[in-house]
Amino acid sequence: MCTVVVSLEPGERMPLRLLGVRDELTDRPWRPPARHWPGLPLIGGIDDQAGGTWLAVHPGIPRVACLLNARGQFADPAGRRSRGELPLRAATDGPGVLRDLAGDPAALAAYDPFILICATTDAVTVLTWPGAEHAAAGRAAAAAPRAVRELAPGTHLFTNAGHAYPAGPGDPAAEPKAVHFAEKFAAARPSADPALPVAAAWGDWLTLAAGDGLDPADPAAIVVGKNLPDGRVYGSTSMTLIGLGDGAVRYDFQPRPGGGDSVADGWYSVAMA
Repeated sequence: MCTVVVSLEPGERMPLRLLGVRDELTDRPWRPPARHWPGLPLIGGIDDQAGGTWLAVHPGIPRVACLLNARGQFADPAGRRSRGELPLRAATDGPGVLRDLAGDPAALAAYDPFILICATTDAVTVLTWPGAEHAAAGRAAAAAPRAVRELAPGTHLFTNAGHAYPAGPGDPAAEPKAVHFAEKFAAARPSADPALPVAAAWGDWLTLAAGDGLDPADPAAIVVGKNLPDGRVYGSTSMTLIGLGDGAVRYDFQPRPGGGDSVADGWYSVAMA
């Protein structure tokens, strides 16, 4: 994914809300959320090319884990592992996976750069791996500034540039998506009530997720689309809205971002049973 908005407000009925926008080559095969992994209690979309996912939910905890591709030097192709396995591990086993990875430079060196987010109703943990140049220099991810962090309550926005809102030391400054969208998401606190229709449950977040009127080519756009020199198309291929509460999960999915006549068109709720 290339944009994630996560909001944590302890004490509310649904204290954790998350929007994930997956940007990818549009011809890369995938399937929508389901229980795709035998033996695991997880629900998520599956990347048919590598078998992993960009976002997975463990409804029994409840817990959600998602991954953004980050900027930096790629891993050595000879030993590269798919980043799509990481949300499966984090959703299954929790934030300890992120801390273990942070202290294991050899394991991290097998992955291209990423940002891994693991969230429950009371905590959001983030691991940032900036890539192979750090492994080559003999530095563990734990030695990189702010590699593992626990997010404070409130609303946060991530792009593939990093933690863009609220930006702190070492975070990307003036990220266009954060400048346009972050305060708007922070000001709109949807209920994410599992009993409500999608438009009522998500309110203004749904309008913002639909693009807020920006052209897909705009650097600030949350729904993106561009033609590449080789003829392929890179764009927003799906969106996910997650709400987590005590014993409650809301999981809504949009397989055609930016389409439809209204902001709710195309969205549907994913069954948890």
